[in-house]
Amino acid sequence: MDRLSNTVRPYAWGSTTAIPELLGVAPTGEPQAEMWLGAHPGAPSRLDRGTSTSVDTGESTDKGKGAGAGAGEGSGSGEQPLSAVIDADPEAELGAAAVRKFGPRLPFLLKLLAAGSPLSLQVHPDLAQAREGYEREERQGVPVDAPHRNYKDANHKPELICALTPFDGLCGFRAPEQAADLLAGLAVDSLEPYADVLRAHPEEAALREVLTAVLTADPAEMAATVTEAAAAAGRLGGAYEPYATIAHHYPGDPGVIAAMLLNHVRLQPGEALFLGAGVPHAYLNGLGVEIMANSDNVLRCGLTPKHVDVPELLRIVRFETTEPNILRPEASGTGEEVYETPIDEFRLSRYVLAPGADPRDLTTAGPQILLCTAGAPRTNGLGLAPGGAVFVPAGETTELSGTGTIFRATVVV
Repeated sequence: MDRLSNTVRPYAWGSTTAIPELLGVAPTGEPQAEMWLGAHPGAPSRLDRGTSTSVDTGESTDKGKGAGAGAGEGSGSGEQPLSAVIDADPEAELGAAAVRKFGPRLPFLLKLLAAGSPLSLQVHPDLAQAREGYEREERQGVPVDAPHRNYKDANHKPELICALTPFDGLCGFRAPEQAADLLAGLAVDSLEPYADVLRAHPEEAALREVLTAVLTADPAEMAATVTEAAAAAGRLGGAYEPYATIAHHYPGDPGVIAAMLLNHVRLQPGEALFLGAGVPHAYLNGLGVEIMANSDNVLRCGLTPKHVDVPELLRIVRFETTEPNILRPEASGTGEEVYETPIDEFRLSRYVLAPGADPRDLTTAGPQILLCTAGAPRTNGLGLAPGGAVFVPAGETTELSGTGTIFRATVVV
């Protein structure tokens, strides 16, 4: 078992306070958007096999608290990337069954995500689409780091977000009639044709036609429409409040109108949302634990200065009404609360340990990352504070004790 040091990514949409408050450190004044836990090449976690397996009392804040184990502020001289440790002996770290099923790489990426402002409106490809898109761009010679590249790898990117605070997001298309009512309620003349299409056409055709029209409209005309719609949303409040907020952060962006086609969702702490391929979505505000397949494939619909490839986006989006499926953890007799998804690359669960609770056996055949979000639990004698995490190789005997909340990320083999 290895204590992890993890990198915090300073994306502009990140909260300046949420992750520091969880870690128990002073804010820097800069946005702190995501803390990555895993072996993704963009920011792999680090570990020190020379010292991190030793038992401690949990009283040494150097490695037990967020500044050392959570925030990624520097690294010890003996630290090495988790990716390098796995590459050196995949079967020992991941287990033979996981290597056979997923290959010699950790198949998931775990994150703490802190949204202070809306993220881009986006969608992810399924596995076949990702493979085809990646191979196509490779044949075309598009550099993998090019701003206009859509497919960074050949993998899909299903994901699950579990709220630690009240968490707002957009997920899946509303019924066209509901979207038409929302647009019509703004009383903006230039939105009336969209509302008419949503009411007059079959579901798939209506959603496709309106999203296409919004994303391909004359930029100046659409910016004027968004400005007028944002002012109306601000006056009306209520159901329109999220869109007024989005427009405040992205003035004139066509994604503001596209967002009105989607369901607004508010998660309470402990609730989660699974996002599969082809489902348009965006996170708006809040702190959560996110887990995803180890991929960086994103096709954007708006709310971003980054590249928007409209034809490819329209090929990937599933134009169907989706009722957001809010997940609540399913308790088991072992104390594990599981967030059930149809994905094998990751499995997220939670342990909430009350004072005096019996130790829990977490030994499993696959790799694990254990992340503390509250209290002072212990794993095999290692004390963890909020934001602290450990990597557990496959098959290693693992006991969880103490009090607090632990999120467990592993695989299905």
